[in-house]
Amino acid sequence: MTPAPTVELPAPPALAPLLARGALLSPFKRPRPGGSHPRTRLVLPALRVDTARLAAYERVCGFPTGAPAGSVGFPAGFPAGSPAGEDALPVTYPHVLGFPLAMRLMSGPDFPLPLLGLVHTSIRITRHRATPSTGAYGLTVYVDGLAPHRRGTEATVVTEMRDGGDVVWESRSTYLARHRTAGRPARHEQEEREPLPAVDEWRLAGDVGRRYGAASGDRNPIHLHPLTARLFGFPRAIAHGMWTVARCLAAHGTPDAAEVRADFRAPVLLPGTVTYAAEGGRFELRGDGGRVHVTGEVSPL
Repeated sequence: MTPAPTVELPAPPALAPLLARGALLSPFKRPRPGGSHPRTRLVLPALRVDTARLAAYERVCGFPTGAPAGSVGFPAGFPAGSPAGEDALPVTYPHVLGFPLAMRLMSGPDFPLPLLGLVHTSIRITRHRATPSTGAYGLTVYVDGLAPHRRGTEATVVTEMRDGGDVVWESRSTYLARHRTAGRPARHEQEEREPLPAVDEWRLAGDVGRRYGAASGDRNPIHLHPLTARLFGFPRAIAHGMWTVARCLAAHGTPDAAEVRADFRAPVLLPGTVTYAAEGGRFELRGDGGRVHVTGEVSPL
């Protein structure tokens, strides 16, 4: 088998041109599970964290700014964190670091799914140890394949963060392009469970999408303003899926070495009110009438 080509980048690509390119190419994409996908692995060999952007991200997501690793409370029975005084990246932040590389792949002409309307359906994160914000990390992002979904075609995008030669953080995100299918089997079906006990109620301001977009660089128009969201069929702007899971994890806490699984089940309209619920390692975000927006679970390694 021919090795996948690796392209080393000197810096993260700018997101705005990639979003524009993806939008322009979207009408010409014809998604199908058996289609080809880009095999290139994009690499940033030595990325350092912008502390100002990190602080903005922590504020909008509810993480303590500059928190020592392990300082956020965990459910009972979870192990303690890293030594105090060592600032650690929030468990979801490497996704933000890798997002420009993922966008470069997904906005390219050889990516078969249209960027417009692409839905982030799930993320699986494995953090092998705490990742200090002062470190220099290598990032690798690649598309791991396409798969049929009952509502269309899903792509899996993998992000790996290395410290030296060791993978210290990795994720697998699935993105769904909706289109007509021929009775394909369902994927990512959710097991029906009893609702988790409510912990808190959050009133979300209408500018959450704009604030998260400024901190993360993800300025998808469906998140920014009611007028631009209506162009894509939403009555109001919707919260970023990665904001919803980050906000839940900021409240829930995550051990230094942990696995996180989250599924995005329904959009969160802005402004709005949601209920954060949790028990043990599980958490969820519910809206009006008990509608479930996000489900997730944290497991210590």
